[in-house]
Amino acid sequence: MFNSTANRPSVLKVAVAVSFSAALAFSPLALAEEHEHGKESLDAAAGKTVTGEVVDMMCYVDHNAIGEKHGQSCGAKCIKGGGPVGIVSDGKAYLVVGEHKPINDELAELCGKSITVKGKIAERGGIAMIENTEIVKK
Repeated sequence: MFNSTANRPSVLKVAVAVSFSAALAFSPLALAEEHEHGKESLDAAAGKTVTGEVVDMMCYVDHNAIGEKHGQSCGAKCIKGGGPVGIVSDGKAYLVVGEHKPINDELAELCGKSITVKGKIAERGGIAMIENTEIVKK
């Protein structure tokens, strides 16, 4: 009943415990390496330029409203009112965001016109965005 070998951990238990401890010890290193690789791709995307038409994203997505006529009537009003603003370039639409805030006031009067912007491209779930956007002056 009081067998001293019954309380000893088996080789398998020791191996599992050591493996688990090693995994916990090295997982922060793996995450840091993954984060650094992600940082490189973010840095590479930080200075992209896109030239295209400024659009009111609500009307563009709903009924493909583009062009200067729509842009200067409905589009500019929607953007001034806080609607999402985008840029369409080569058939791809990008949501345009300033430095973690809308830049609607700067882009409303340019709705329907072609401009060039510079910023970081991000994409997730089928939605593309240009953030930290700067308007490139010609």
